[in-house]
This record gives sequence, C-alpha cells and structure tokens, in this order.
Amino acid sequence: MLRINLLPIRQLKKRAKARNQIVSFIALFIFLLLILGTVGFIQATKISSIEDAISGLKKEKEKYAPILAEMKRLEQVKKDLENKINIINTLKRDSSITVHILDEVANKIDNKRMWLVSLKQQGSSLSLTGTALDNRTIAQFMDALKESPYIGDVNLSNASLKNVSGRDLKSFSLACSIKSPEKTNETAKQN
Repeated sequence: MLRINLLPIRQLKKRAKARNQIVSFIALFIFLLLILGTVGFIQATKISSIEDAISGLKKEKEKYAPILAEMKRLEQVKKDLENKINIINTLKRDSSITVHILDEVANKIDNKRMWLVSLKQQGSSLSLTGTALDNRTIAQFMDALKESPYIGDVNLSNASLKNVSGRDLKSFSLACSIKSPEKTNETAKQN
C-alpha cells in the first residue's frame, strides 16, 4: 500500500526555521538588553561615586574658603605696604636729590662773575636763570654743571644782553635734566 503524506513538510520546516530565527532574535535582543542594563548600572554607579567625590571636594573647598580669603586680604595688605615703602623710598631719594642739586649749583657757580635769579625744579627737569659778566662765564658754569652726578643734560635756552646799572651783562636761561647717581657700595650698605 501506498502511503501519501498529506502534511506539508516544506511549510513545517519553513515555520520551524522562522520560529527558531524569531526565538534566536528574541534571545539575542534580551541578551543585548541585559548587557545594556549592566553597562547602564555600572555607569550609574560611577556617576554616583563621582558626584559624591565632587560634593566632598566642594565641602573641603568651602572649608578652605575663609583661609583663601584671608590669604588674598594679606596679599593685598602686603602689596599696599610695598607700594607705601616704594613711595617713601622715592620721596627720600627725591628730597635728598633736591638738596644735592642745590649744593651742586651753589658749589659750581662763580660768585664773582655771575649770579642766579631763579632756580626751578619740576620732576626731573631743572631750569636756571641768571646774569653773568660774559659768555665765557656761562660756558664754564655749564661745563661745571655737566660734571655733576646729579645733573644730566645742560642746554642753553636763552642768552641775551641786559643792561644792569650801566653795564652790559649777559642774561641766560639754562634747561637741565636731573638724574640719580648710581648707588655706591657705601650707600647700598646703609640701605
């Protein structure tokens, strides 16, 4: 006898194959979800520990904030004191320079041949006006001033003839620059 198989074997095999693929896909999908869930959990744990560390560091920073504020205040006080000391040193130096300049001018002037009418010091410039017997006396005075460690450039601004008590004299104006001499070893040791 002959048997006829009426069952659709090809269709059953296709269905079984499709079912196996769907089950494999679902299993793979579930496995992927598990891996993603595990990675997400690990990342959440790391984020939590990092946030805890950040909050701990913020608390520590807040603990040191008064100390930092005090340090900034002390640095500002130090800066102010250094500025005041520099101003005091500048005033000392400038006041002593003025005395030295007056001394230099007084020592260099030839009292028998010339006299000064005015002496003005403004910052690092010095202007002298006076009267002399002749041009040679003015030139000698200018050369003597150039030798001074406190007086720099000496320029003749104006020279004119002036009649004083019936005599023809030379009226002059000098423009000079003031300089600080280099400190010697003795003055450096005193400071």
